[in-house]
Amino acid sequence: MPGKKNPSLKDPELYEELREDGASKHKAARISNAAAKKGRSAVGRKGGKSGDYEDWTVPQLKAKAKEIGLTGYSVKKKSELISALRNS
Repeated sequence: MPGKKNPSLKDPELYEELREDGASKHKAARISNAAAKKGRSAVGRKGGKSGDYEDWTVPQLKAKAKEIGLTGYSVKKKSELISALRNS
């Protein structure tokens, strides 16, 4: 997108940073526009209500994997479950 003007982007610099970090166009636009509206620090604090997966038990991790539709979770170790959940 360098060189093009997109009037729907409210914070083009943040958009470009997010795209360079691997975010999709849609996700980068959504985050950059939210940051422009509410401020970057407010957007950075958003979320984080469920706690760290490391604090969860294996049955809780397996239930979450089942809930989101992962396959092969029943034979995974805790560290493998955490990795699968984070990368899904």
